Amino acid sequence: MGINETRDGSSFLRVPSLEHNNQVKGGSLNLIKFINTHFGGPTLLPDDPEKQTFAEELLSYSDYFTKTVFASVLSKEDYISNDAVAALDKLEESLSKFEDGPFFLGQGFSLADIAYAPFVERYLIFLNDMKKYDITKGRPKLILWIKELNKIEAYTATKRDPQELLTRTKRKFGLA
Repeated sequence: MGINETRDGSSFLRVPSLEHNNQVKGGSLNLIKFINTHFGGPTLLPDDPEKQTFAEELLSYSDYFTKTVFASVLSKEDYISNDAVAALDKLEESLSKFEDGPFFLGQGFSLADIAYAPFVERYLIFLNDMKKYDITKGRPKLILWIKELNKIEAYTATKRDPQELLTRTKRKFGLA
């Protein structure tokens, strides 16, 4: 974590990063886990071992999810790939695992929700505009999850203007 080595032996610092007790921690999810376990406040993982295991599965899957769906955003095709559809379907299935609430681990907002929220927010905007694909269509659990996220003031305070996100992304990747 934190400072990493490349194949040639040079090092780089993962962003964002945090130095604590002379140790550097880096990477968004790693930082959230570190803060969750080392500082006070509400926990972002439940005590239930089954939910903890599922959270780790979701966190492990998050990189694949983001890369797969984003590849469809960047694709020159007018449609999204079958892999991206399957990744979105997996989110719907994951949101159905625990019936005690609308979030990935049921009742409480968790580290798993934090991992996916900014990407789902952007893919909803990007795919609707660029591919005319509504990621919520046929995914009622995803719709409910998004609605519940938008009730959390701390989350909504971090959201960016959708048109600004779209314009910047199109410009950055030559899609305008």
